[in-house]
Amino acid sequence: MSAETEKLTPHPATGPVTEPTAQPESPPPQGQPQQASAEAGHNARGVEQEVSLAAPTEAGQPSSEPASEEEQAALANLDALIEQYPAPPLTPTQGETVSGRVVAITELGVLVDVGTKSEGMVPAQELLEFEGQLPFEVGQEIEVEPLGQEKEGYQLYSYIRARRRRAWQQVEQSYRKHTPLTGKVVDRIKGGLVVDVGIRAFLPASQVDLRPVRDLEAWKGEEITCRVLKLNRKRGNVVVSRRAVLEEEQNQRRAQLLESLSEGAVVRGRVKNITPYGVFVDLGGLDGLLHVTDLAWGRIAHPSEAVQLGEEIEVVVLKLDREKLRISLGRKQLLPDPWTTVPERFPIGSRARGRVISVTDYGAFVELEPGVEGLIHVSEMSWSRRTRHPSKIVSVGDTVEVAVLDVKPEQRRISLGLKQTMPDPWDSLEEKYPVGSTVTGRVRNLTDFGAFVEIEEGLEGLIHISDLSWTQKVRHPSEILKKGETVQAKVLKIDRDNRRLSLGLKQLNDLWASWFQQHKVNDMVRGKVTRATRFGVFVELAEGIEGLCHITEIEGRRGKKGELPTLRDGGPLPGGLEIGREYEFKIIKLNPDQHKIGLSYRAAVKQSERREIQEYRSSRSSPTATIGDAILSKREMSS
Repeated sequence: MSAETEKLTPHPATGPVTEPTAQPESPPPQGQPQQASAEAGHNARGVEQEVSLAAPTEAGQPSSEPASEEEQAALANLDALIEQYPAPPLTPTQGETVSGRVVAITELGVLVDVGTKSEGMVPAQELLEFEGQLPFEVGQEIEVEPLGQEKEGYQLYSYIRARRRRAWQQVEQSYRKHTPLTGKVVDRIKGGLVVDVGIRAFLPASQVDLRPVRDLEAWKGEEITCRVLKLNRKRGNVVVSRRAVLEEEQNQRRAQLLESLSEGAVVRGRVKNITPYGVFVDLGGLDGLLHVTDLAWGRIAHPSEAVQLGEEIEVVVLKLDREKLRISLGRKQLLPDPWTTVPERFPIGSRARGRVISVTDYGAFVELEPGVEGLIHVSEMSWSRRTRHPSKIVSVGDTVEVAVLDVKPEQRRISLGLKQTMPDPWDSLEEKYPVGSTVTGRVRNLTDFGAFVEIEEGLEGLIHISDLSWTQKVRHPSEILKKGETVQAKVLKIDRDNRRLSLGLKQLNDLWASWFQQHKVNDMVRGKVTRATRFGVFVELAEGIEGLCHITEIEGRRGKKGELPTLRDGGPLPGGLEIGREYEFKIIKLNPDQHKIGLSYRAAVKQSERREIQEYRSSRSSPTATIGDAILSKREMSS
């Protein structure tokens, strides 16, 4: 290697070597230690090179002969000079992060002392994104990265690159070790938020909180703690989750809470959510359900009547399932049970006032006091036997007076009565409607056996089907009466013990009584044959009045063995009788109580024949006239 080539070879620490000097210079003045040291280093290396090149061999290789004393002395002086002036610090290379101290903040940028001969500068353009609020101040240590450029005599450094490099290191470490990061929400984008964790990271909307978040805009500017879910440094993509951090904290709190909880323990919690069936209470990492039936001893239509969202309440643990993480809570259990003294405060037979809180098909519930409710059954609402829906008698919110009928504190039941506080119409029934009196009422119901007539509220009577008509054969009450019709009836019988009232419709117009007064046995009456039976025929004597002419009274003939004759269906009637024609009959029997009239056609015929004979005799004035003469005379008259 030639001397010229050796002079251009750069030193690994100081760069290209300048022309060497024979002797080292004196120490540099104060204030310039670094420059003097560098120059001294250059001179020392030049001397070393000059000495090593002084005695070359013929082959071009250094001499192997031992150095002379002068050469050894020069080398000793050179070593002492090198030790006196240490090597200058190395200049940072591009891509390397170094630490520096902020010296000043100027319009051109931020001056940073990084330990080199001259100060470096972070250009002002790089700090525009901080909008005048720099994340550091004068005297603070910061990390920067050299850009390999100069401006105004200063080496340029990048604070953003160093910050970003450090941020990527933290993000990668967080991703590998599952440690949390702290960042600031800086923007709202489609599908989530942008979080500044040193670099821009994406926070999906589903990972913002434990529950869905509707207003993502409100999160801008918030400082949050999150965890890295996905990382792709090549593409610069980072996905973080705040929910993962919250779930981990929640699991830790749950584990601690489960260790401290036990059934029967009294704890405090915050009302987290209110539903129609109960309240969810946050006990500090674990939610418990406070059912609406365990909120208070009284009836509550909705849990919001007892608690408010966000309210802190004291509850007792009723049931704990550690495997399923389910906790049942109670609040009323911390209050005195009002049912313990109900028998003393509401004895059977007493009266009380309460508010109707619910109406059902089978009755109405009345709140006597908070936590104490009783049932008025539909049968205890009115003295009337006619079933009416409870909503027709009472309404929710009504204040009513009731009578206590039964108390079962072990079952938390009180039976109440409403009609017991009203006058019983059966107590004064005999005075108001004595037997034989005429009453007016409305037909409420028709059955196969009769019609129920309501005389007044709570008082009904029955008109039996047999008391609807004297003569008409009624198969169903609807043939005479209609539901809702107003009718008059006569009181026939009162059974106060069984609460039964018998009424009669046909008794209002008793045709039989006047007919029996006008007729007696052996009277001759004229009637029309209306129908025939196997034992006789029925004869209509007047409107609504019928009598029976037995077959033995039609003609007196009997069978050979002495049996009574009978009428055959569809056969001719004996004695020449025809249905629909009128004949004379003789009354042979009267029964006014049972409205029965016995008639005889045979006796009427005989009496008619005797009357005709008597008339003939009186007309002929012949005492010797016979029956034959009378018959002959009758034939003559008819011809």
